Order: sequence, then structure tokens, then C-alpha cells
Amino acid sequence: MNFKLIGKALVFMCLSLLFCSCNSNDSIQLSSPDNNYHFSLTTEGKLSYSVNWNGSVIIDKSALGFKLANGTFIPGDVKITKVIKNSVDKTWRPVYGEFSSYTDKYNEVLVQFKGTNLAAENIALRVRAYNEGVAFRYEFNQPEELEVLSELTEFTFPNDPFVWVSLMAQSGINKQKLSDVSIICERPLLAELSDSVFAALGEANLVDFARMKFEKDSTVSNKLRASLSIAQDKKGNKIHFVSIPGNGYFSPWRFIMAGQSPSEILQNNYLLLNLSEPNKIEDTSWIKPGKVIREVTLTTKGGIACVDFAEKHNLQYVEFDAGWYGNEYDDASDATTVTVDPNRSPGPLDLKYVINYAKEKGIDVILYVNRRALEKQLDEVLPLLKSWGVTGVKYGFVNVGPQKWTTWLHDAVRKAAEHGLMVDIHDEYRPTGYSRTYPNLMTQEGIRGDEESAPNDMVINTLFTRMIAGAGDQTNCYFSERVSAKMGSHVSQMAKTICIYSPWQFLYWYDRPVGSPTKKGGAGNTEDVIPEIPDLAFFDQVPTVWDETKIIDGYPGEFAVVARKHEDKWYLGAITGTKEMLLNVDLKFLDEGKKYKATVFSHDESLKTVTKVKIQEIEVTGQSEFEYPVLKQNGLAVIFTPVK
Repeated sequence: MNFKLIGKALVFMCLSLLFCSCNSNDSIQLSSPDNNYHFSLTTEGKLSYSVNWNGSVIIDKSALGFKLANGTFIPGDVKITKVIKNSVDKTWRPVYGEFSSYTDKYNEVLVQFKGTNLAAENIALRVRAYNEGVAFRYEFNQPEELEVLSELTEFTFPNDPFVWVSLMAQSGINKQKLSDVSIICERPLLAELSDSVFAALGEANLVDFARMKFEKDSTVSNKLRASLSIAQDKKGNKIHFVSIPGNGYFSPWRFIMAGQSPSEILQNNYLLLNLSEPNKIEDTSWIKPGKVIREVTLTTKGGIACVDFAEKHNLQYVEFDAGWYGNEYDDASDATTVTVDPNRSPGPLDLKYVINYAKEKGIDVILYVNRRALEKQLDEVLPLLKSWGVTGVKYGFVNVGPQKWTTWLHDAVRKAAEHGLMVDIHDEYRPTGYSRTYPNLMTQEGIRGDEESAPNDMVINTLFTRMIAGAGDQTNCYFSERVSAKMGSHVSQMAKTICIYSPWQFLYWYDRPVGSPTKKGGAGNTEDVIPEIPDLAFFDQVPTVWDETKIIDGYPGEFAVVARKHEDKWYLGAITGTKEMLLNVDLKFLDEGKKYKATVFSHDESLKTVTKVKIQEIEVTGQSEFEYPVLKQNGLAVIFTPVK
């Protein structure tokens, strides 16, 4: 008897059972490749699902489906008619990212139905189980258009967890019991089910559907329901329902992630990229991450000063913000002209001269355009700005939420790509993975950044919630008075550039370089210029994209420690919130067998300098003890350079 062959057969049979099992025609079970996640789908009573992770219930029995504008519920009462299985195990390399390559490994089922409601036969559910989380989406193949009034997808927790909730993309993020939540919550949403079980909910690959948020069930304290953004008239009546054209249309993914800590979930945030379509831009040589300084005076002199500063300090971009083409809030303003808003600057601004001057210095220019101009001039503005030599556009105050604006915005990103323009989307837009499909979408706001003077504890909340979604434009400032007055310390501003990932990292948001004219009033109000001090060496060196990322430890509101590698250097950022702490970091992430020079940037209250940044160098290895006391609302930044 060939015991070796029998053993292989048993292993194969067991793996097949773990991957997917079907009990008659009323239930399906799907497991992740590592067998930690288990997704169960049942049609008993009504179509519903549940999720287990590592032996713990993450999502208890929860409903699925939609309510149509005509009052019909889909898919309604159904039976499972067909299950198509698939398994994928591959890696892919992004144009840029938090890693130089990503693993895309999952088990998948496409479940088809038959039911009393005729529409049920044209609806399928695709489910994927990754080692990083589980996700599902609805797929439609009906011949006629459907109008969706609401989504019935539920997320029922096994208990009343603590959750970190915010009303809007740029509002504060607060920890509270789910039972006490009274708002429609932003996504991603982080939940603490126990001291060793955390979960995150959200959506991925939102391209032409209505945005989803979370609404608490008014009758059940531990249940959330998907809340779609439906356009309303002035009286609050719902109009322009979500249109489902059918014939191959699919919804965004709804995902559930779990981990023993918030750090473990954030470490796996590339799940959203894996759930998005691959890169569709054939030639990506023009797409370049980098550091940006904002020109705050809207003058030729200020633009030249920013270009010179960027060249000297290893920045790649100068951005001209609102006001260069007139009042951004005035529909009459014309983004095809350079007409400085007198309320923001007296000028003069020879923008084309600055763009050409920047090109000579190897610096690129980004221009801000408000959505009012974009909505009426997009097809005219994009090729014109490209002809001026502009390389990027910052879309401001874009409409988000309803399907109409979701579709418009992603179409605007694709059109920018056609003209070789990179994009930064500001205000309420939050990413769902589209930067993988169109990597000219460099970054976006949708974040409570430094413009809001967020203290460190709020930034740490942001890190473990908002940053699950992807890159965030924090609008980092350094010399502004608000840093020491409201936001912690200057060292924590350094640490943020490591902790908060953004391929376009805006630095010195409120600051002017030497040679820039004094600006009083409005955005960028400052009478001081950036001094040439040793601190700048950190920002000169820090990159914006990474080959490897380690979310070492942390807890919302309290602290965060992140290490990232770029080429042969490692960078470490640590931020404290409401409590001071003795930071003890295991340096095992450093390359084995190498010695490193650690340049440590720490806060020293005894220093007489404005920023109170202490810079010291020590030699370390992966086995070294690395221990530093850090005050509350403070931080630490370290650059590890191999010793040759």
C-alpha cells in the first residue's frame, strides 16, 4: 500500500473541505488560505452571512440584499443553485506603495441563486477569503435597469463593542460603545470586541456606486447597517436612486478585517488594493511620488523662492493653492486664466514663468482647481495645464457620496491620466483602492489633518482608522505656531511623515522660504520664514514611498510606532497621545548582520531653540536595546543608515 499517496490524498481532501463546503442548497462555508477566517452564507429564513476569525465570532448572523425604489426586496427568498470556486496565489508590484510588492492570495466562491423573486436569478454574491480579511460584493446580470433605494447589508457584532466613530471624513474620531452611537459613521470603522480581538469594516473598489457609511440599527444595540448616500432634494426627499444597469455590473466590496491588535489590521491595509482592479495605465514613467511645498503668497517672487528651497532641500514639487485663477467659490472664476484673487494676494503672479523656472531646476508644479471650475471646465483645463508644463492637479471641494459624483470624480481621475497628469483629491473624499487601478491618483485628504490642528491623540486615532483606507494628505506643517500650541511637538511632526503614508507628502504647509514676500491674513498667514536649522536634515532625507512597512505597536489615542524601509535605510516614527511612555522598540526589523548609524530626533525641553529638537547619533544592530522616554503629545523620529 502506498501510504505516501494516501497521505497526499487526505491532505488534498481536507484542504478542499476547508476551502469551501456546500450543505445541500441552503448554505456555503468559505475559509481563508490560512484557515483563520471562516465565512458562512445561509439562505435559511433569509439570505444572511456570518464571519469567524481565529475561533472568535466577528460578525454574527447578518442580512444581505437591497430594497428597490419600487418596494421590491432583492434577492428575496432564494435557494443556492450554483457555486463556482476559485483560488488565487500571486504577487504584484505597484508603481509605488507601502511595500515594493504585495501578496494577493485568497479563496473565492461565486454563489448564484434561484428564488420566488424573479430578480433573484440575476443576482450573484462573490465572496473572497484572504489571510488579511474577508470581502463580498453583489453582481448583477439582469437585462433591465434597477433603481436601488437602500442597501440591506448588516454587520452584527457578537457583543456591544467599543468603536471609533466619526460623522464626516474630516471630523473628530471618538471612542464609544456601539450602543451609544447616534450618528451615521464614516468608514473604515474600527471595533474592539475584546482586549485581543479587533475588527474593521469598510468598502473597497468604490468607482461608480453610491458611497457606503454605517448606520446603527435603532432596535438592536450591536448591529450596523450599510447606509448609501442617496441624492436628496431641498425637502429631504430621496432622488436619483442608485442605478444598477445590469449585464455584468457589480457593487463595491464590503470587507471585514480582524486582528489581535489595531496594528495587525493596519499592517494588512493592502487588502483594499487587492480588491481593486490592476493598473490600467500602460506607461507609468511620468508618475512620480515626492515631497511638496505649498506656495502661500500667490506671487512670482514667492514661487521662485519655493522652487529654490525645493531644489536645496530635496523636495520634488511646488503647489499653488486656491486663488491663482480668482475666487474659487465664484462660479464665474476661470481656471484657464491666471487671475489672482485679490482677497488672497496682491500679486503679481507670472505663473508660466515660475513653471518654466521650476523645470530648469528639476522641480515640478501642481495647481489647485476647485470643483466649481472642474465641473464646467474639466475637458478644457486638463490639456491646457499640461501644455503649460504642469504635472499635477489638486481637485478641491469635490462632491462625494451619491453615485453621480462618485462616477464623475473617478472619471476625472481617468481623464487626468489621459493627459499625463497626477491628482490629489481634497476634502471629503476617502480612498477605496483606486490608486492601484489608476496610480496617477497619488493621494487624497478625507483626513483630519494639520489644517484642523489635530492633537497627537487624534492623529493616532486617524492612523488606526482612516489609514486602513489608504494614503492620506496630512498637510504637515512644521514652523507654524499651532504645532507647539495645539498639536504636540515638532518631533511628532517628523514622526507623522513616517506614520501617515502619502506618496505626495505636503511639508511646511503654512511656512514660507527665504525670499518669499510677507503674507498677512488668509491661508498661510505667517510673517516668519523657514530658518536654515539642523532639523531640516530630517525632511531632506525622508522619502514618501516604501519597500517595506512594519506597524510595530500602538493603540488609538495612546501611542503608535511604525518602521518603514526605503532602499537600504530604515525610518522609525513614534507618536504619543494622552499619556507619556517609556518607548522600548525591538529593532529586529533591521537587516540581520548589519550595523546601523541611528540618527535620533527627540524632544528636549531644556533646549533654547524654537523647535526643541535634539539630534544625536548612536550605533545599533537588530539586537540592540532601543529605549527612549517620550512625553505625552510628543514623538520620536529615527533614521537608520547602514554602516559601511
